[in-house]
Amino acid sequence: MPTDESSDFHENTTATATDGVEDEADELAHPFDVPDGSGRRVAVVGAGAVGLTAAFDLAEAGASVTVYERGDVGSGSSGRASGILYDAYAEDVDARMAARALARFREFDGTGGFSATPCPHVAVAHESDEKTAEAIAETAERMRVHGRDVTTTDGAGLTERFGETLRTDDVGTAVIADNAMWTDPASYVEAMAPRVRKAGVDLRTETEVGIRTDPPEIVRGDGETERYDAVLVAAGAHTKHVLADAGVSIPMKPYRVQALVSDQPYDGPICYDATEGAYFRPHPEGLLAGDGTEEVEADPDQWNRDGDDWFVEDVTDVLDNRAGYDADVSRAWAGLCTATPDRNPLLGEIVEDVYVATGWHGHGFMWSPASGEAVAAMMLGGDVALDPYDPRRFDGDEEFEVVEGMTVE
Repeated sequence: MPTDESSDFHENTTATATDGVEDEADELAHPFDVPDGSGRRVAVVGAGAVGLTAAFDLAEAGASVTVYERGDVGSGSSGRASGILYDAYAEDVDARMAARALARFREFDGTGGFSATPCPHVAVAHESDEKTAEAIAETAERMRVHGRDVTTTDGAGLTERFGETLRTDDVGTAVIADNAMWTDPASYVEAMAPRVRKAGVDLRTETEVGIRTDPPEIVRGDGETERYDAVLVAAGAHTKHVLADAGVSIPMKPYRVQALVSDQPYDGPICYDATEGAYFRPHPEGLLAGDGTEEVEADPDQWNRDGDDWFVEDVTDVLDNRAGYDADVSRAWAGLCTATPDRNPLLGEIVEDVYVATGWHGHGFMWSPASGEAVAAMMLGGDVALDPYDPRRFDGDEEFEVVEGMTVE
């Protein structure tokens, strides 16, 4: 569970989302208003979760949409995501995005082979880790300000709630977010592909393209160009290179993260051990676990897609210590996330009629139904108030260190 700041921690305090706070869930989850797009021709570069969602919403609004994908549908970051979904965020704009995303995931549940399974999300800090304990407790307080269904408790409270599925003897502070789910990310993009085609989208896979600006154009492999009214670049880790080739700089860095699947059954909650920096969740084959973050910039064309031995060993130890879980690892892999200087995404117009969607710090798939809808609204002239994500807040040449999205400060 992402946290950003620290505060005083009051031990043995249990608080819930209903403590003097009105339920804002319905308000936060309301749709972004996508204007009529009749007569508009738009292009989307990237057929991941965000790109396909945006394409669908644009087409549903009446726009003529073409999607260009250098590989197959979901072959980039979307197909390698963790599949953890929750709305427990401390910042209002983040809570808005997550609430809308969860609402849309629920609407799509049961469609085209996609399903989302409700499951509480637990974040824990060890008794010896006072800094992290204070941080997650203070962040939970700010989540409740936005009406998030979040409870702060301790190890005994976790045991009372979840029994022996978690080991809690060393837990000092825990935060339970009840409005959470897990899913198979690949199933979302696989289900969206026929949906966007049915909506009239021209989905072109195995088609690598570039872009030009002023006016916005797609540059095909043969050098021929095609003019559009607006172009969205949502090409995952390749977004920076696509824009750079058009003379547009963005401060984004891809970085490598890892996950594994174990065949042993697990029926407990989604769990993020904030002290250890690792997470795990139920999986149809048993359990999925991960982080294994490398906080250095990765080359999106040359990176190791296999899980590292050190990562498997470290996460296996966490599973044993936190859940008494004897892992039987069937496979381990790596994916790429994208970072920005302030850990907020770049979502919106970067130059006239050219839009970008990247820099999610590991939350790209989780927010994709909302991000796609929001950027579709922007491309058709809608009034979308997401100023903290405005890509023009940067010059594009900023120097910064990669910090993964779940880091507690």
